[in-house]
Amino acid sequence: MAKKPGGPAKPARHVVATNRKARHNYSILEVFETGIVLLGTEVKSLREGKASLVDAYATVDDGEVWLRNLHIPEYHHGTWTNHEPRRTRKLLLHRRQIDGLIGKIRDGNLALVPLSLYFSEGKVKVELALARGKRAHDKRQDLARRDAQREVARALGRRARGMN
Repeated sequence: MAKKPGGPAKPARHVVATNRKARHNYSILEVFETGIVLLGTEVKSLREGKASLVDAYATVDDGEVWLRNLHIPEYHHGTWTNHEPRRTRKLLLHRRQIDGLIGKIRDGNLALVPLSLYFSEGKVKVELALARGKRAHDKRQDLARRDAQREVARALGRRARGMN
């Protein structure tokens, strides 16, 4: 079998759900890719593209990381074996990573926030962020900075087209 030129390609990422408010409400310090323990009907429901990370958060209990409030709706072809939509699900991390997270969360008053839920090489992964909550004035500064960057980009675009 012949190899494709260019070496191994980066695995395709099929994003199921994103937490759009997370980057607005938190400043992201560190990002982890974690596995998640799911039931069969949960995976089937995710393959249909149905999930919500709106109120989801992660906690560390007894040396294990748990994802709470992730909403995966029941699989519509499921029977009595269907899952509970908002059950607590275990996240899979290495022991060293969990120990590091425990120390950082205790010391720095930080939170674990899920950023996205996606398929990578057929497996469901969660992008988990170690984050610090933003205050209202920080959010306003971020919005003002983003607006200023947008205006600069528009002005450069107009100038490049010869309109200004």
